[in-house]
Amino acid sequence: MATADMDAVDERLAIFDDEPDINDWVEVMSGAAMVLLGLFHMFSPGDLVNPDTMQWFAATVTAAGLVWIGHGLKDMAVKEIRRSMAMLEQSTSAAPDHGLIRDVLLNPDAYRDFLLDAYQQAWEDGVITEEEMEELRSFQQALRISDEEMDEISEQAKEAAQDAE
Repeated sequence: MATADMDAVDERLAIFDDEPDINDWVEVMSGAAMVLLGLFHMFSPGDLVNPDTMQWFAATVTAAGLVWIGHGLKDMAVKEIRRSMAMLEQSTSAAPDHGLIRDVLLNPDAYRDFLLDAYQQAWEDGVITEEEMEELRSFQQALRISDEEMDEISEQAKEAAQDAE
C-alpha cells in the first residue's frame, strides 16, 4: 500500500486508539498467570484455610483468568478486523481481489465463458497475435485451465468467429 493509503488507514483507526496493544497482551498474560495459580491451588489447596474453601476460591480465580484471557484475545481480534476493514476500504492497488478469486472457484463455468469470449475477440481478425496469446495464457493460468481445455476453447472460439464472418 502507498504511504498516503496507510496514512488514511491510520487516521481511520485513530478513533479506536483508546488502549495500547500492550494492554491486550498484559490481559492475556495476567489471565494465564491467574489460571495457572488457580489450577495449582485447586489440586494442592494447602492448609492455610479450609481446603474446600481454597478449592472454590481457586476455581473462581481460574474462571476469572480464563475470562481475562478471552477478553484480551477478543480485543486483539477486533483490532485486527477493524484494521483489515479499513485497509480494504482504502485499497486501490492492483493486489488480487480475494472476493474475485472466491467467485472464480465457485463459478468456474462463468469464467470459462469469459475465456471463450476473450478467444473469440482474439480470433476476430483471423490471427492471434503474440500479445493476445500472452494475455490468453495469463487468463488460463489464473483460471487454472489445462492446455487441452484451452485448446478446446480456442477451437470453439475460432469456429464461432468463422461463423460470424
